[in-house]
Amino acid sequence: MTIATTTSEQHQEHHPDLRVWGLLTFLVSESLMFGGFFATYLYLRGGTEVWPPEGTEVELFLPTINTIILVSSSFVIHFGDKAIKKNNVKAMRFWYILTAIMGAVFLGGQVYEYATLGYGLTTNVFANCFYLMTGFHGLHVFVGLLLILGVFWRSLRPGHYSATKHTGIEMAEIYWHFVDIIWIILFTLVYILTLF
Repeated sequence: MTIATTTSEQHQEHHPDLRVWGLLTFLVSESLMFGGFFATYLYLRGGTEVWPPEGTEVELFLPTINTIILVSSSFVIHFGDKAIKKNNVKAMRFWYILTAIMGAVFLGGQVYEYATLGYGLTTNVFANCFYLMTGFHGLHVFVGLLLILGVFWRSLRPGHYSATKHTGIEMAEIYWHFVDIIWIILFTLVYILTLF
């Protein structure tokens, strides 16, 4: 004899959160785009005797500081995720605002770098690759900032996030880690390997 389950029991079944799968699918597609940029950059670099061409030297000090800030922000945002899992919304807000500040400082450093480089998008193929890759990444940092600020804003509503309800927080963190990983690859290719 089978026992029929009630509607409420059926709704309590655990289903995977498709929003997270959607985000991961989006990040895979973005990875392919960045992969295309990186492959093109390496191809052009390999076919050129002098890289970067004369007049388009890269400065390392400011981008290194920016890298430290951005990579550190990945740890900071993770503290926010850990806080909400302990049901500490105030701590989560603190860590998310701190992450947003660090992301804004990174973007400010990038804008300052653009203003002081002395060459533009159309100077040569290196400058073109440099601005396209760093600019496209900067756009992703900006979107990440909007996500983080959106999470912060929503956390101001009582009960919106809790130890059992925090998908939005996790998604913002996953996206931010993606932005950081892409920057580490970009920084290595464009700044570090350019020195050799």
